[in-house]
Amino acid sequence: MTRTLAVKLTCGAEAAERANQALTVAASAVALGAPVSLWLTGEAVWFGVTGRIPDLGLDGAVDAVELIATIREVGSISVCSQCAARRGVGDSDLIEGARIAGAAAFAELVLQDDVRALVY
Repeated sequence: MTRTLAVKLTCGAEAAERANQALTVAASAVALGAPVSLWLTGEAVWFGVTGRIPDLGLDGAVDAVELIATIREVGSISVCSQCAARRGVGDSDLIEGARIAGAAAFAELVLQDDVRALVY
């Protein structure tokens, strides 16, 4: 049985290495064939907004735009509803395939037996 990997990213460009690590792990899991659910909270919301994906500027790292594209191919991307509202982000602002969802949806996902969650 393949487990779903839920990756919750809580930072953006202000913590570039941590953000890159989360995106790299999620994209790597997609490449391995695992179902991936990426959850964007706080400043990570911008990774789900069209034209606003931060440049993390890390030498030797895959660009965040490429990592997000890899995750979108097979995985799902959810943006925290409260975090989006605080930043004036609505459904029409999101990259293709992303959705706005609340804490209850995240909790429902990670409480399933076949899901493993990582929080960055």
